[in-house]
Formats: sequence, C-alpha cells, structure tokens
Amino acid sequence: MAHHYRVTVEAIGEENTGGPLVFETSNHDELFAITDRIRSKNIVPDDEAASFAIGLKLFAETMLRHRKHPLFAELQPAIAHFMKALKSTPGT
Repeated sequence: MAHHYRVTVEAIGEENTGGPLVFETSNHDELFAITDRIRSKNIVPDDEAASFAIGLKLFAETMLRHRKHPLFAELQPAIAHFMKALKSTPGT
C-alpha cells in the first residue's frame, strides 16, 4: 500500500530566490513511523533524524522506481547493504 505525502521545503534565515519547493510523492513506507524508528536508534542527533529518514526514504523509493537505469543499478548493492545494516541497528 502506498502512502502519499506533500513535501514542502522553505528557506529560513536567508534570501530565498524561488519561494518554497512543494511536491507530492508516495512511498511504500509510512514516513512518520520510519522517522520515529530512526530517532530511537540514535544514529544521528535528534534534530537531524527527520531529514536523514525522509531524505533516505525518498531517495531509496526513487531508486527502486528507476532500478533499471544504469546510474541507480550501480548503487543498488550498496544501498541494500546500508538498509540492512540500518534496520539491524538496535534502538532504545
């Protein structure tokens, strides 16, 4: 089941030349739960957990959709290894 999201990125504290970046996407995972799991693993500081989790999941989902593209095909083994290591990292 796909989960659907609207992502908004806005510049803070600096001159913004283009307004917010807003896009809609879907992901096979529930991103809020993934972010909570990343926080519980204490891999990155708590204030970086959301950007790490969301960035990783958006990238990985795009890579899966385009897995036959040579650029992504080269990354698949490394990302698969990374995701297995991430999932096996104990949480609190």
